[in-house]
Amino acid sequence: MRPVRVAVTVAQVAAAAVVVARLARGRRRLPALLPRPAAGEPVSVVIPARNEEARIGPCLRAALAAPAVREVIVVDDGSRDGTARLAASLGAVVVTADPLPPGWVGKQWALRRGVAAARSDVVVTLDADVRPEPGLFGALAATLDRYDLVSAGPRFVCDGPLEQALHASMLATLVYRFGPVGPPSPPPPHRALANGQCMAFRRARMTETDGFALVRDRMTDDVALARCLAGRGWSVGFLDAGGLLEVDMHDSAGELWREWGRSLPLADVTGPGWQAADLAVVWLTAALPVLRLAAGRPTGLDLALLGLRVSLTAALRGSYRRPGAGLLLSPLLDPAAAFRLTQATVRPVRRWRGRTYGQVTGGGRTYGEVTGGGRPARPARSGAR
Repeated sequence: MRPVRVAVTVAQVAAAAVVVARLARGRRRLPALLPRPAAGEPVSVVIPARNEEARIGPCLRAALAAPAVREVIVVDDGSRDGTARLAASLGAVVVTADPLPPGWVGKQWALRRGVAAARSDVVVTLDADVRPEPGLFGALAATLDRYDLVSAGPRFVCDGPLEQALHASMLATLVYRFGPVGPPSPPPPHRALANGQCMAFRRARMTETDGFALVRDRMTDDVALARCLAGRGWSVGFLDAGGLLEVDMHDSAGELWREWGRSLPLADVTGPGWQAADLAVVWLTAALPVLRLAAGRPTGLDLALLGLRVSLTAALRGSYRRPGAGLLLSPLLDPAAAFRLTQATVRPVRRWRGRTYGQVTGGGRTYGEVTGGGRPARPARSGAR
C-alpha cells in the first residue's frame, strides 16, 4: 500500500500547486463592472424563453425600464404556457422561433433568431431567470470597446442554507478548475470560460461569423461559443458583474443537484485529458481532505488545503446576495460536489424541457472546424432548450 500512498501524495501535491496558482490570479483579477445607466449607443436585449412564464417577469421589467435599452426581444421557443402573452403584455417584442431543425439545440436556434431580429448593433442576451440592474446594459456596452464577446458573472440567490451550501461547493469546483472570474489575461481558447446567462457582443460581427451556428450542437453552449470565437481571434472577456446582476437559478437543492450538476463538467466542450485532469484536481484538493478529516486521519497537506478552502469560502461571500450558514458549511459538501461532477462526466443526461438530444462526440475538437453536421447532446440549464 505504501507505493499507492506515495503516488497519491505526489499527485495531491501537484494538484495543490495547480490550485494555488489558479487562486493566486484573484489578486490581479480585473475590477467588477460599475453601473453606467446610459450607453454610447442603444442596446437590444434578446431573451430566449421556453415555458418561462413563472420566472421571466422580473427580468423583463428590469430590462424594459433600463435607459440604455432600445428594445427587448423575447424569442418564444415553443412554449406551452403564457410566456409569449406575458412578454407582449409587458412591452417586449415577441418573436416566435421556427421549428427546431435537426442538429440544433434550442437555445442556440432561439438566440440566432433573436439576433437577426435586433435593430441595435449592441446586443445583450439574458436568460429568463436573471435580474439585471439598470446600469448593467451601459456597462456591458462600454466593454465592447475592449472585447468582441463579453459575459458577466452574477451574484446568486439561493433559497435556504442547504441550497446555498451545495451551490457554493459546486461553484468552488469551477474556481479550482479555472480560477476566479475576471482573469487578468485571457486563457488559451480551449480553457476559456463564459456565462451564457448574460452575454454582450456586436450584432454585425456575430451575424457575419454566424457564431451560434458554429456551436449549434453544443449543450454547454456558452463555453462552446467563447472557445470557438476565441479560437477564431475574438477577444473574449468574462467579468464580474455581481453588483449589477442577480440570478435565482434553481428552486431547491434537489433541482440544483440535477440541473447545474449535470452541466458542470463541460463534457461536450472539453477533451478527455482535460476532463480527467479537472476531476483529479477536484478530488485531490477539495474532496479528499474533507474525507480524511471525517475519518480522523488528515495529513498536514490536507489541513493546509482545508485552510485554503476556508479562505475561498470567505472570498465567495460577494457571490451571494445573502451569504449565510450555507456558505460556511459548503466545504463539507465538497465530496458530494466531486461525486456529482464525476457522475455527470461519465453519464451525461441528454433530456431537457421535453426535448431529447442525441450524443455528440469530439468534445475536445477545434471549434473553428465545426460545420454543423453533428447531433446535439444534453443541455445545461438555460432560458431556452
